[in-house]
Amino acid sequence: MKLSVVVPVYNEEQTLEAIVDRVLAAAPANKEILLINDGSRDRSPAICAALAAKHPAILAFDQPRNRGKGAAIRRGFDEATGDIILVQDADLEYDPADYAALLQPILDGRADVVYGSRFMHRPRKVDAFVHAQGNRILTVASNLMTGLNLTDMETCYKVFRARIIKALNLESDRFGIEPEMTAKISRIPGISIYEVPISYHYRPYAEGKKITWKDGVSAFWRIARYNLHADPARDYKIPPEEIPVLSRS
Repeated sequence: MKLSVVVPVYNEEQTLEAIVDRVLAAAPANKEILLINDGSRDRSPAICAALAAKHPAILAFDQPRNRGKGAAIRRGFDEATGDIILVQDADLEYDPADYAALLQPILDGRADVVYGSRFMHRPRKVDAFVHAQGNRILTVASNLMTGLNLTDMETCYKVFRARIIKALNLESDRFGIEPEMTAKISRIPGISIYEVPISYHYRPYAEGKKITWKDGVSAFWRIARYNLHADPARDYKIPPEEIPVLSRS
């Protein structure tokens, strides 16, 4: 199978080359890396272009103005050609060494979607209390709406069979993409979702972390919107009961 790694990029000149090196080194070898520059104001666009010119596995795409992480991720999903699609932040909070564990449930034919959880048992760097509790509260709110039992809905590491994620009509431009994807995935009949523990190296705001309390408020609104106002004709490109999940393969 071919893996597509979607990397949204916004003002990440300090870490971009390092994370791409780690992604290139991670298994599997058969992969493409899609760098989606989201209107960066630093050297990120030039770095993306140089990396794409140097490595045939890297593709660089430019969004001329900053629209948000969700918009960049949606662009990456549209451009991806792999059988499996994985989201990778451009900073160093998430470690591509975890790809093998993330991909295994899909490669074993057990999962359609895999979430990497920062809160399952594994050694990790201690992060900020407010940030961690905010993530847990949003996850509980999402679980109450979707009926899932996730431990980390807001995680960056989400892995999909391409046919699943490409069947969704996604519209969120910012961090609301996380609860939106979760809500729409949860309503696909027969879908198999796994969680695996991942490592996490918290990045403080002084080092460029971008999510704020306003995004937390927005996430609550989107949890309600995408669960209480579901519309199959709007939310999916094909009827959800026809999306080719494992149970119907």
